Amino acid sequence: MSGIDECLLEVMRLPGARGGAVVDWTSGLALGTIGDSPNGDHEATAAETAEVARMAAEQPAFALSDPEPSTGPAGTAVTGTGAAPPVEDVIITTRAGYHILRFVETAFDSSVFLHLWLDRSDGNLALARIRLGEMAKRLVLA
Repeated sequence: MSGIDECLLEVMRLPGARGGAVVDWTSGLALGTIGDSPNGDHEATAAETAEVARMAAEQPAFALSDPEPSTGPAGTAVTGTGAAPPVEDVIITTRAGYHILRFVETAFDSSVFLHLWLDRSDGNLALARIRLGEMAKRLVLA
């Protein structure tokens, strides 16, 4: 288990890592940042990537299909407390790099994601995606 600072230091050890952040996608606030930001402003980048994460996480097209959903009182659907969004990660490729937004499951509201900015010539997208998934499982938010 690791905290935000330890997680971000580990993110920067990935080949080609240019910058990273832990972001709350409901508020758009950066909970922690490291390295460079694509536009030179970590807070603006956090807000912009939160918009992308929110759009992906809240779209019914990406929801898991459950043939027999659980129901609660009065037949309402139950999604569970702290339910994670149906999306694991979002990958955006640009001419110069990759952006990976990895959702973090938490005990409270699961509205946090890791953002990694990778240099396209030095980064390994597959390795980064696997490692971000491992980091997300170990991340402890207090």
